[in-house]
Amino acid sequence: FRTFLFAPGNHPRRVEKVFTIGADAVILDLEDAVAISEKAATRAPIVEAMKRPRSCLGYVRVNAYDTPYCYGDLMETVGPWLDGIVLPKVESAAQLLTIDWLLVQLERQHGIAPGTIDLIPIIETGPGAAALAEICTAGSRIKRLSFGAADYTLDMGMVWTADETELAPVRAAIVLQSRVAGLEPPIDTVFIRLGAEHAEALKRSAEEVRTMGFQGKMCIHPEQVDPINGVFTPSADAVARARAIVAAFEEAEASGSASIQLDGQFIDYPVVIQARRVIGIAENIGSGP
Repeated sequence: FRTFLFAPGNHPRRVEKVFTIGADAVILDLEDAVAISEKAATRAPIVEAMKRPRSCLGYVRVNAYDTPYCYGDLMETVGPWLDGIVLPKVESAAQLLTIDWLLVQLERQHGIAPGTIDLIPIIETGPGAAALAEICTAGSRIKRLSFGAADYTLDMGMVWTADETELAPVRAAIVLQSRVAGLEPPIDTVFIRLGAEHAEALKRSAEEVRTMGFQGKMCIHPEQVDPINGVFTPSADAVARARAIVAAFEEAEASGSASIQLDGQFIDYPVVIQARRVIGIAENIGSGP
Protein backbone atom coordinates (compact mmCIF):
# COMPACT_ATOMS: atom_id res chain seq x y z
CA PHE A 1 0.00 0.00 0.00
CA ARG A 2 1.32 3.41 -0.99
CA THR A 3 -1.78 5.48 -0.28
CA PHE A 4 -4.90 5.26 1.88
CA LEU A 5 -7.24 8.16 1.08
CA PHE A 6 -9.75 9.29 3.72
CA ALA A 7 -13.22 10.62 2.88
CA PRO A 8 -16.00 11.52 5.33
CA GLY A 9 -18.71 8.90 5.09
CA ASN A 10 -21.48 11.47 5.32
CA HIS A 11 -20.56 13.48 2.19
CA PRO A 12 -22.15 11.63 -0.77
CA ARG A 13 -20.34 13.59 -3.50
CA ARG A 14 -16.93 13.01 -1.92
CA VAL A 15 -17.72 9.35 -1.35
CA GLU A 16 -18.74 8.96 -4.99
CA LYS A 17 -15.51 10.50 -6.30
CA VAL A 18 -12.99 9.18 -3.79
CA PHE A 19 -12.72 5.72 -5.37
CA THR A 20 -11.66 7.25 -8.71
CA ILE A 21 -8.66 9.28 -7.49
CA GLY A 22 -5.99 6.58 -7.80
CA ALA A 23 -5.33 5.67 -4.17
CA ASP A 24 -4.48 2.05 -3.41
CA ALA A 25 -7.24 2.02 -0.79
CA VAL A 26 -10.03 4.33 0.38
CA ILE A 27 -11.07 4.80 4.01
CA LEU A 28 -14.64 6.01 4.52
CA ASP A 29 -14.61 7.70 7.89
CA LEU A 30 -17.02 7.34 10.79
CA GLU A 31 -14.68 8.89 13.35
CA ASP A 32 -13.18 12.39 13.34
CA ALA A 33 -14.72 13.57 10.06
CA VAL A 34 -18.30 12.79 11.13
CA ALA A 35 -20.22 14.79 13.73
CA ILE A 36 -21.55 12.86 16.73
CA SER A 37 -25.13 13.56 15.67
CA GLU A 38 -24.53 11.91 12.28
CA LYS A 39 -22.43 8.88 13.19
CA ALA A 40 -25.21 6.29 13.37
CA ALA A 41 -26.97 7.60 10.25
CA THR A 42 -23.72 7.49 8.23
CA ARG A 43 -23.24 3.74 8.55
CA ALA A 44 -25.88 2.72 5.97
CA PRO A 45 -24.64 5.09 3.22
CA ILE A 46 -21.11 3.76 3.74
CA VAL A 47 -22.33 0.20 3.20
CA GLU A 48 -24.16 1.23 0.04
CA ALA A 49 -21.02 2.94 -1.25
CA MET A 50 -18.92 -0.15 -0.56
CA LYS A 51 -21.38 -2.34 -2.44
CA ARG A 52 -21.00 -0.34 -5.65
CA PRO A 53 -18.30 -1.27 -8.22
CA ARG A 54 -14.96 0.30 -7.33
CA SER A 55 -11.39 0.17 -8.57
CA CYS A 56 -9.57 0.05 -5.24
CA LEU A 57 -9.88 -1.48 -1.81
CA GLY A 58 -12.48 -0.11 0.60
CA TYR A 59 -12.01 0.32 4.36
CA VAL A 60 -14.05 1.93 7.12
CA ARG A 61 -12.52 3.81 10.01
CA VAL A 62 -14.80 3.07 12.93
CA ASN A 63 -14.83 4.99 16.19
CA ALA A 64 -12.40 4.06 18.97
CA TYR A 65 -12.83 0.97 21.11
CA ASP A 66 -13.88 2.88 24.23
CA THR A 67 -16.56 5.02 22.55
CA PRO A 68 -20.32 4.30 22.47
CA TYR A 69 -20.14 3.99 18.67
CA CYS A 70 -17.51 1.35 17.94
CA TYR A 71 -19.75 -1.71 18.43
CA GLY A 72 -22.55 -0.30 16.29
CA ASP A 73 -20.08 0.78 13.61
CA LEU A 74 -18.79 -2.77 13.30
CA MET A 75 -22.18 -4.46 13.49
CA GLU A 76 -23.61 -2.32 10.71
CA THR A 77 -20.68 -1.92 8.30
CA VAL A 78 -18.91 -5.31 8.27
CA GLY A 79 -19.90 -7.64 5.46
CA PRO A 80 -18.68 -9.19 2.21
CA TRP A 81 -18.66 -5.75 0.61
CA LEU A 82 -15.85 -4.55 2.91
CA ASP A 83 -12.10 -5.10 2.60
CA GLY A 84 -11.06 -3.88 6.02
CA ILE A 85 -11.52 -1.94 9.24
CA VAL A 86 -9.25 0.85 10.48
CA LEU A 87 -9.34 0.99 14.28
CA PRO A 88 -8.20 4.27 15.86
CA LYS A 89 -6.45 4.88 19.18
CA VAL A 90 -5.50 1.28 19.89
CA GLU A 91 -3.77 1.13 23.27
CA SER A 92 -3.60 -2.55 24.25
CA ALA A 93 -3.59 -6.10 22.95
CA ALA A 94 -6.87 -6.70 24.78
CA GLN A 95 -8.64 -4.04 22.71
CA LEU A 96 -7.28 -5.51 19.51
CA LEU A 97 -8.23 -9.08 20.40
CA THR A 98 -11.76 -8.05 21.40
CA ILE A 99 -12.33 -6.38 18.02
CA ASP A 100 -10.76 -9.35 16.27
CA TRP A 101 -13.16 -11.73 18.08
CA LEU A 102 -16.15 -9.61 17.09
CA LEU A 103 -14.98 -9.56 13.47
CA VAL A 104 -14.82 -13.37 13.49
CA GLN A 105 -18.45 -13.55 14.65
CA LEU A 106 -19.55 -11.07 11.97
CA GLU A 107 -17.61 -12.94 9.29
CA ARG A 108 -19.34 -16.18 10.27
CA GLN A 109 -22.70 -14.45 10.29
CA HIS A 110 -22.14 -13.24 6.73
CA GLY A 111 -20.67 -16.48 5.44
CA ILE A 112 -17.15 -15.07 5.17
CA ALA A 113 -14.08 -17.09 6.05
CA PRO A 114 -12.80 -15.94 9.48
CA GLY A 115 -9.83 -13.61 9.11
CA THR A 116 -10.87 -12.27 5.70
CA ILE A 117 -11.61 -8.71 6.84
CA ASP A 118 -8.37 -6.79 7.23
CA LEU A 119 -7.80 -4.92 10.51
CA ILE A 120 -5.41 -1.95 10.70
CA PRO A 121 -4.82 -0.42 14.15
CA ILE A 122 -3.75 3.21 14.39
CA ILE A 123 -1.11 4.02 16.99
CA GLU A 124 -1.92 7.58 18.01
CA THR A 125 -1.52 7.95 21.78
CA GLY A 126 1.28 7.68 24.30
CA PRO A 127 -0.18 4.50 25.85
CA GLY A 128 -0.50 2.99 22.38
CA ALA A 129 3.13 3.75 21.59
CA ALA A 130 4.21 2.32 24.96
CA ALA A 131 2.29 -0.90 24.23
CA LEU A 132 3.66 -1.37 20.71
CA ALA A 133 5.36 -4.70 21.40
CA GLU A 134 2.25 -6.07 23.09
CA ILE A 135 -0.01 -4.88 20.26
CA CYS A 136 2.24 -6.27 17.53
CA THR A 137 2.51 -9.72 19.13
CA ALA A 138 -1.09 -10.07 20.32
CA GLY A 139 -1.79 -12.94 17.93
CA SER A 140 -4.51 -11.01 16.14
CA ARG A 141 -5.22 -10.81 12.42
CA ILE A 142 -3.32 -7.56 11.89
CA LYS A 143 -0.85 -7.48 9.01
CA ARG A 144 0.44 -3.92 9.54
CA LEU A 145 0.23 -0.92 11.85
CA SER A 146 -0.54 2.67 10.99
CA PHE A 147 0.43 5.90 12.72
CA GLY A 148 -1.73 8.93 13.53
CA ALA A 149 0.30 12.04 14.33
CA ALA A 150 -2.56 14.47 14.99
CA ASP A 151 -3.91 12.64 18.01
CA TYR A 152 -0.45 11.49 19.06
CA THR A 153 0.95 15.01 19.29
CA LEU A 154 -2.23 16.17 21.04
CA ASP A 155 -2.03 13.35 23.57
CA MET A 156 1.67 13.96 24.19
CA GLY A 157 1.42 17.76 24.41
CA MET A 158 3.74 18.09 21.43
CA VAL A 159 3.76 20.60 18.57
CA TRP A 160 3.41 19.00 15.15
CA THR A 161 5.88 21.03 13.11
CA ALA A 162 6.27 21.24 9.35
CA ASP A 163 9.55 19.30 9.37
CA GLU A 164 8.13 16.62 11.75
CA THR A 165 11.41 15.96 13.55
CA GLU A 166 9.49 15.46 16.80
CA LEU A 167 7.83 12.37 15.26
CA ALA A 168 11.07 10.51 14.50
CA PRO A 169 11.25 8.48 17.76
CA VAL A 170 7.72 7.08 17.59
CA ARG A 171 7.99 6.42 13.87
CA ALA A 172 11.21 4.48 14.42
CA ALA A 173 9.59 2.50 17.23
CA ILE A 174 6.62 1.58 15.03
CA VAL A 175 8.93 0.36 12.25
CA LEU A 176 11.12 -1.57 14.70
CA GLN A 177 8.30 -3.33 16.54
CA SER A 178 6.58 -4.16 13.26
CA ARG A 179 9.76 -5.83 12.05
CA VAL A 180 10.32 -7.70 15.32
CA ALA A 181 6.77 -9.10 15.15
CA GLY A 182 7.07 -10.07 11.49
CA LEU A 183 4.45 -7.59 10.31
CA GLU A 184 4.49 -5.70 7.02
CA PRO A 185 6.09 -2.25 7.03
CA PRO A 186 3.64 0.24 8.59
CA ILE A 187 1.55 3.01 7.05
CA ASP A 188 2.48 6.57 8.03
CA THR A 189 0.26 9.38 9.24
CA VAL A 190 -1.56 11.91 7.10
CA PHE A 191 0.10 15.21 6.22
CA ILE A 192 -2.23 18.01 7.31
CA ARG A 193 -0.83 20.94 5.30
CA LEU A 194 -2.57 21.35 1.96
CA GLY A 195 -2.00 23.43 -1.16
CA ALA A 196 0.80 24.06 -3.64
CA GLU A 197 2.85 25.95 -1.06
CA HIS A 198 3.19 22.74 0.97
CA ALA A 199 3.82 20.35 -1.93
CA GLU A 200 7.56 20.08 -1.29
CA ALA A 201 7.01 19.52 2.43
CA LEU A 202 4.55 16.72 1.64
CA LYS A 203 7.11 15.09 -0.65
CA ARG A 204 9.86 15.42 1.97
CA SER A 205 7.60 13.82 4.58
CA ALA A 206 6.85 10.88 2.29
CA GLU A 207 10.53 10.47 1.35
CA GLU A 208 11.56 10.60 5.01
CA VAL A 209 9.21 7.82 6.10
CA ARG A 210 10.00 5.72 3.04
CA THR A 211 13.65 5.95 4.10
CA MET A 212 12.70 4.97 7.66
CA GLY A 213 10.91 1.81 6.52
CA PHE A 214 7.25 2.73 6.04
CA GLN A 215 5.45 1.33 2.99
CA GLY A 216 3.08 4.28 2.42
CA LYS A 217 1.08 7.15 3.88
CA MET A 218 -2.49 8.03 4.63
CA CYS A 219 -3.96 10.99 2.72
CA ILE A 220 -6.62 13.54 3.57
CA HIS A 221 -7.00 15.17 0.15
CA PRO A 222 -7.02 13.88 -3.43
CA GLU A 223 -4.15 16.24 -4.35
CA GLN A 224 -1.85 14.22 -2.07
CA VAL A 225 -2.38 10.86 -3.76
CA ASP A 226 -0.27 11.23 -6.91
CA PRO A 227 2.77 12.78 -5.17
CA ILE A 228 2.79 10.13 -2.46
CA ASN A 229 2.25 7.31 -4.95
CA GLY A 230 5.21 8.71 -6.84
CA VAL A 231 7.49 8.62 -3.81
CA PHE A 232 6.61 5.03 -2.95
CA THR A 233 6.70 3.72 -6.52
CA PRO A 234 10.15 2.58 -7.68
CA SER A 235 11.22 4.54 -10.74
CA ALA A 236 11.83 2.81 -14.07
CA ASP A 237 15.54 3.42 -13.60
CA ALA A 238 15.49 1.91 -10.11
CA VAL A 239 13.68 -1.19 -11.35
CA ALA A 240 16.04 -1.57 -14.30
CA ARG A 241 19.04 -1.26 -11.97
CA ALA A 242 17.54 -3.82 -9.59
CA ARG A 243 17.00 -6.28 -12.44
CA ALA A 244 20.58 -5.78 -13.62
CA ILE A 245 21.90 -6.44 -10.10
CA VAL A 246 19.88 -9.64 -9.76
CA ALA A 247 20.86 -10.91 -13.19
CA ALA A 248 24.58 -10.22 -12.68
CA PHE A 249 24.59 -11.77 -9.23
CA GLU A 250 22.73 -14.89 -10.31
CA GLU A 251 25.26 -15.40 -13.09
CA ALA A 252 28.14 -14.96 -10.64
CA GLU A 253 26.49 -17.19 -8.06
CA ALA A 254 26.13 -19.96 -10.63
CA SER A 255 29.93 -19.78 -11.02
CA GLY A 256 30.47 -20.04 -7.28
CA SER A 257 30.87 -16.36 -6.37
CA ALA A 258 28.69 -14.55 -3.81
CA SER A 259 30.18 -11.10 -4.16
CA ILE A 260 30.80 -9.07 -7.30
CA GLN A 261 31.15 -5.51 -8.53
CA LEU A 262 28.71 -3.93 -10.96
CA ASP A 263 29.40 -0.46 -12.35
CA GLY A 264 31.52 0.37 -9.31
CA GLN A 265 29.06 -0.97 -6.72
CA PHE A 266 29.88 -3.89 -4.44
CA ILE A 267 27.13 -6.52 -4.70
CA ASP A 268 26.50 -9.29 -2.17
CA TYR A 269 23.44 -11.03 -0.75
CA PRO A 270 21.93 -8.05 1.19
CA VAL A 271 22.19 -5.83 -1.90
CA VAL A 272 20.53 -8.51 -4.03
CA ILE A 273 17.74 -9.03 -1.51
CA GLN A 274 17.06 -5.29 -1.57
CA ALA A 275 17.05 -5.34 -5.39
CA ARG A 276 14.55 -8.18 -5.41
CA ARG A 277 12.43 -6.22 -2.96
CA VAL A 278 12.37 -3.25 -5.35
CA ILE A 279 11.30 -5.54 -8.20
CA GLY A 280 8.61 -7.10 -6.02
CA ILE A 281 7.19 -3.72 -5.02
CA ALA A 282 7.02 -2.65 -8.67
CA GLU A 283 5.32 -5.89 -9.66
CA ASN A 284 2.80 -5.67 -6.81
CA ILE A 285 1.92 -2.10 -7.79
CA GLY A 286 1.46 -3.17 -11.38
CA SER A 287 -0.85 -6.05 -10.42
CA GLY A 288 -3.25 -3.72 -8.58
CA PRO A 289 -5.33 -4.52 -5.46
